Amino acid sequence: MHNLKVLVIGGGGREHALAWKLANSPSVSHVYVAPGNGGTAVDSKLVNLHITDKVELCVWARDNAIDLTVVGPEGPLADGLVDLFRDQGLHVFGPTQAAAQLESSKAFSKAFMQRHAIPTASFETFTDATLAHAYIDKVGAPIVVKADGLAAGKGVVVATSLEQAHAAVDDMLGSNSLGVTHNSGGARVVIEECLVGEEASFIVMVDGRHVVPMATSQDHKRLLDNDQGPNTGGMGAYSPAPVVTQAVFDTTMRDIIWPTVHGMAKDGITFTGFLYAGLMIAPDGTVKTLEFNCRMGDPETQPILMRLKSDLGLVLLAGAKGEFSGLSSLTLEWDERVALGVVLAAHGYPVQPSKGDVIEDLPADGPDCVVFHAGTALNGEQLLSSGGRVLCVSALAASVEAAQQVAYAAIAQIKLPGSQYRTDIGARAVA
Repeated sequence: MHNLKVLVIGGGGREHALAWKLANSPSVSHVYVAPGNGGTAVDSKLVNLHITDKVELCVWARDNAIDLTVVGPEGPLADGLVDLFRDQGLHVFGPTQAAAQLESSKAFSKAFMQRHAIPTASFETFTDATLAHAYIDKVGAPIVVKADGLAAGKGVVVATSLEQAHAAVDDMLGSNSLGVTHNSGGARVVIEECLVGEEASFIVMVDGRHVVPMATSQDHKRLLDNDQGPNTGGMGAYSPAPVVTQAVFDTTMRDIIWPTVHGMAKDGITFTGFLYAGLMIAPDGTVKTLEFNCRMGDPETQPILMRLKSDLGLVLLAGAKGEFSGLSSLTLEWDERVALGVVLAAHGYPVQPSKGDVIEDLPADGPDCVVFHAGTALNGEQLLSSGGRVLCVSALAASVEAAQQVAYAAIAQIKLPGSQYRTDIGARAVA
C-alpha cells in the first residue's frame, strides 16, 4: 500500500523524528503532526494540526481518511486514545489504555513482572507514608523510590541516603512537587532495591503476537557531565549501545520481551505498539527490568531513526493491523554507522526552564546531521523556546567519536540564551 496519509500524535522531539522518518518513507504521501512544534511547522513535508483533544483528533482522522495514526507520548495512551480510534475502525499504532498501564502504573507493572517471573528489582508498594518510612528504615539506602503514575520520566528518585528516601516518600505521597498524574486509588509509591550496572534502552515493536526489535540505544539521564546533577527526561542518546552484546540481546528477548508479550495476552490485554524495556545490565551480564514504557524513548528515538533504512510507514501499518507476520522480512535494515543525539536544554531546566527565548543560527539539516525540535514554537518568523528540552542535534558517522564531532560542531552554532548541554554524550560507548 502506498500514498499513505499518516497522523503523528505529539509535539516533542520524538514526534518530530517519527514524522521526519515517515515523511521520508516511500509508502507515505502525507504526514500530519498534532499538535507539532516549531520544527514540524517549518518542515515543508509536514503539516501541524493544533489539536490535542482525543475526540477531535479521532473525528479529524476519520473525516480526512487517515490510513495510520502513530501515538508518540504516554499521556494520550494512558487516556485511551488508541481505544477510541479503534472503536471508529481507524488503524492506530500504540497500546490500549489497559495495556499502557505497563507504563502509567509502576504498581501494575511491578505486579505484572512478579506474576510472570520477569526479572526485576525486589520491591514493595505503599499508599501509607508511615509504612513506607518504616520500610525504608528497615532496608536502608541506597534505595529507589518511584511515584505510581505518569511523571514525564522524572518520577523516580535514586536515594543514596535515608534522608533523601524519606523526603521522596513525603513528596510523592504528599506535596507532589513532581506533578505526578495519580492513578485511581490516589497516591502510591513503589520502593525497590537499587540495582547496580549499566542502563540501556531496549525498544521493540509489537503487533499483539509478533515482535520486531529496534536498534539498541543508551541515553544519558543526568543533567551534567559524568552523570552528575538531577535526573532529567534525557540529555542525549546514541545507537547502537555496545553494552547490549549479542548475549544480552538474546537474554532480553527470551527473559523479558517475549514473556511480557505473552503475559499480557494471557492476562487478556493484547499489547500492540512500541514496548520499551529499561534494562539494568550487571557487570556479570545479568539483565533486569528497571521499568517499561509503552512508547519510544526521547531522546533515543532521534538517533535510532537516523539509522533506520526500512520503510517505517509500511512497518507501522502492518503493526497496527496485527500483520507483522505478513511482512516479507521481520528484520529491519539499519545503517551500520553510529548515530548520536545531543539535547540542547533551556536555562533553568529541569526545575524551572526558561521559555519564550529566541533561538537563532540553526545549522541546515543534511543527510548526516538533523536538528530535531522538541520545546520550540513559531511566533511569526521567529523560533522561540517553549519547553525544557528544546532541540536534539543528531548526527550519523562511522564511529562514536566522529558522530560526537559532527553533533557538537552543529550544536555550538546554535544561539539560545542561557542554554545548556552535556559535552560527554557517548562517553561510555567510547570507553
